[in-house]
Amino acid sequence: MLESQVPILVVLLVLGTVAKLATVRAGGEPGALARLGPAMLVPVRLRAAALLGCAAGELVLAAGLLLTSSPIFRWMTVTFFALSAYVLLELRRKRPDAGCGCFGEVSSAPVGLRSIGRTVLLTGMALMAVWGQGPGWMTFREPTWALLAGVVLLAVLSPELEEAINRLRYRAPCEQRPASASVALTRLKASVPWREHAATLLSAEPEDSWRELCWRFFAFTDHAGRHVVFAVYLSGLRPAVRVAVVSRESMPEYTAV
Repeated sequence: MLESQVPILVVLLVLGTVAKLATVRAGGEPGALARLGPAMLVPVRLRAAALLGCAAGELVLAAGLLLTSSPIFRWMTVTFFALSAYVLLELRRKRPDAGCGCFGEVSSAPVGLRSIGRTVLLTGMALMAVWGQGPGWMTFREPTWALLAGVVLLAVLSPELEEAINRLRYRAPCEQRPASASVALTRLKASVPWREHAATLLSAEPEDSWRELCWRFFAFTDHAGRHVVFAVYLSGLRPAVRVAVVSRESMPEYTAV
């Protein structure tokens, strides 16, 4: 019974890790990281590293809770959430405009009593688990009413759920949403048009790249001296990829997937 909340702790620690990594990878507007709790406590040049360090710590704690019954990881988890609660209180007092950064950029809203209450609740859950028996993975097999009650309480205390719903309801048009060029290039190199033309290119890295509305363009040169321009659509799980091959002797040739 005491370890019944371990699944919640593991899931939230993993979600926090993934969200922080995604926030750092996506970048964002200048100064965006300065509005997130873990980042604003360090110099500008170290803000991304601070989020990455916090993400790494959360992942280690999640792995320790899941795979072992060691009290070391459980006390470390108690300490982590207790310190988080203290940091949120300080943020609310000194920087009322800053977000907690608990789940990366999604937690950019100013710290409120709900965020603080959630961290206090997680500290209590972690403290209960200290005297639990067995590794955390065993508790996933036998969910309890206490686990369900914990999920409900955390949902009530999580402003990020409302933020996520609002983003889905009032999502900006594709051409206005930020999009990472590196992610678009990765999607390009996983596409059929890329596989068909990659061997003909002088380099696997684009000579030029630009964005027009909801498309990201990458320009290359092939061994015949022709320009090969790929276009990657910036929305969807499997975005469309188009390619145009332009030479002096012929009109552009288009293929699409």
